[in-house]
Amino acid sequence: MGYPVTNFANAPFEIIDGDRGKAYPKQSDFQDTGYCLFLSATNVTKSGFDFSTGQFVDEQKDAQLRKGRLQRHDVVLTTRGTLGNVAHYDVSVSCEHLRINSGMVILRCDRSKILPSYLYAFLRSDAFKSQVEQMRSGVAQPQLPIRDMRRIELPLPTLRQQQRLEEIISGYDDLIDNNRRRIALLEEAARMLYREWFVHFRFPGHEHVKVIDGLPEGWSIRRLEECVTFQSGGTPSKAKSEYWSGDVPWISSGQLTTMRVSTSQYSVTEDAVANGSRYAERGTILAVVRGMSLAKEFRIGLVSRQVCFNQDIKALVPEKGVEGLFIFHLLFEQKEEIRQRAGEASHGTKKLESAVLENLPVLVPPATIRRHFVDYVEPIHAQWDVLYQQNKKLNQARDLLLPRLINGELAV
Repeated sequence: MGYPVTNFANAPFEIIDGDRGKAYPKQSDFQDTGYCLFLSATNVTKSGFDFSTGQFVDEQKDAQLRKGRLQRHDVVLTTRGTLGNVAHYDVSVSCEHLRINSGMVILRCDRSKILPSYLYAFLRSDAFKSQVEQMRSGVAQPQLPIRDMRRIELPLPTLRQQQRLEEIISGYDDLIDNNRRRIALLEEAARMLYREWFVHFRFPGHEHVKVIDGLPEGWSIRRLEECVTFQSGGTPSKAKSEYWSGDVPWISSGQLTTMRVSTSQYSVTEDAVANGSRYAERGTILAVVRGMSLAKEFRIGLVSRQVCFNQDIKALVPEKGVEGLFIFHLLFEQKEEIRQRAGEASHGTKKLESAVLENLPVLVPPATIRRHFVDYVEPIHAQWDVLYQQNKKLNQARDLLLPRLINGELAV
């Protein structure tokens, strides 16, 4: 038997819009660091917050804004552009001051009647996503106005049943979060090893190597184009729906958010790749060279299975004798420098000119040291892949279970 159903208009939570008045921040008001994180579309994903990039306003600008400030236990929902992304501002979020932008709403629960964690679970379910799909308006800029959102229906179990649902779902979420923490530790371990060997020059046997003009003997400075081959990607025709039902992950700049690249929310057929994109094989480095994200971050990822990619990305193929794992960590270490070079060369066009990457000076040690480094970091990357696949399966299992729990098909 299912649970009683209500709609958002009568559900025990407020729908709170962001500030849209004269004090709404201009681009010049944003800073890379500051008092209050002003959420953008990149910060609210399909399953929680992502603070890998962020824009901030100062305390004075924050005080000028009337609405849209988050309180603990609020749930955030995107309602413009990318619809239906959701995040829960629970006690695990370290950021103390957060505001939504004009493309989001806050859902603030009456916790004596509905648990924020239950609402968060519902907003991630297919039952919610299918209703959003039916109500969306706008073509160039999809929207979910509050007046339409109020018609969305949701099951409303008793508080005790909600608590039991939370326990089951949080069991999956805890395992996923634990794996994410382990992935972060693996990434940091590989980065620290690179810095120790190739920034501080404390590589194995460094005590017996002469330093000549600031470099260990036998090391050289090359241009990046001497170490890799550059390849461009593309987008298969979106007018041909048959192209977009395959098994090849298609990576766009917005999908390039993790150190290892193997999956995407979009997949295409082999015919699609042949008619508009390009394969990137395992060990290839993908780098974002165009898009808004370049103003804040140079994004790269190392391909762990065959994928294809769009025109906002360049593939760096390690086929000139220098190992891809070494090049990847070299570029990862220089991300901020590359971002700055891109800004100086692009003149505000949000594009990383090819010459910036091609002529990037890179420090190349002898092959024996590079190979020694690769032998250390290959198991780290392999473990990263194992944990990532575990999380993928845990997410799938949770998402299959979620609708049955929320619809009352399983006793709790």
